[in-house]
Amino acid sequence: MYAGSSRFSTHAPDRLTRHSFSFGPHHDPANLGFGPMICHNDDRVEPGGGYPDHPHTDLEIVTWVLEGVLLHTDDRGNTTALRPGDVQVMSAGSGVRHAEMADAASGPTRFLQTWIRPDEPGTPPGWRAEHVEPGPGLTTVVGGDCLAIGTHGASLHIARLTPGATVRLPAAVRQHVFLALGAGRLHDEAVGGGDAVRLTDQPGMAFEATADTELLAWSFTS
Repeated sequence: MYAGSSRFSTHAPDRLTRHSFSFGPHHDPANLGFGPMICHNDDRVEPGGGYPDHPHTDLEIVTWVLEGVLLHTDDRGNTTALRPGDVQVMSAGSGVRHAEMADAASGPTRFLQTWIRPDEPGTPPGWRAEHVEPGPGLTTVVGGDCLAIGTHGASLHIARLTPGATVRLPAAVRQHVFLALGAGRLHDEAVGGGDAVRLTDQPGMAFEATADTELLAWSFTS
């Protein structure tokens, strides 16, 4: 388990970012990724702050908003205001520039962002966003029949749980389980808000919430 307190942190005047993997100046050759996942960032941004215009290539970038309003713009003409329950997928492909800024009028913003390596480099860029309402079970929001990304077998599942509720994790070769909020037990191990668990060849494990919890589980078939 990777405890929330042990994650690398980047501090800036307008934001705090906690990194689950080696990122920027926080280089750790033993923690470069997990399967195709190479970035899992937890951002807390002050009103009006964030990430001005910058480029990406050959990444599948998935954003999930937990609090506040995140304003997205890109050089493909896409613009939106992402709110809690909104999931965004941006396929950077051959190259895209975008900005992500917290709405100055909506208070602090918290969002999770994951970068996944695509199967094929240099594909045309793309962008999609949807609003979803996860239920007490795992709701698939990316992959499968939902928002597609250019990485075969990669899916994001989200559950909102009350104390005592139990969900069974996907049957996948690799799973990255992150508690954005709350607390619970995964196979008799206590897990709290900000903690992550990486599972390999352990499909279908059960998680029981001991508090109001928001759980995100990435699953990979290879």
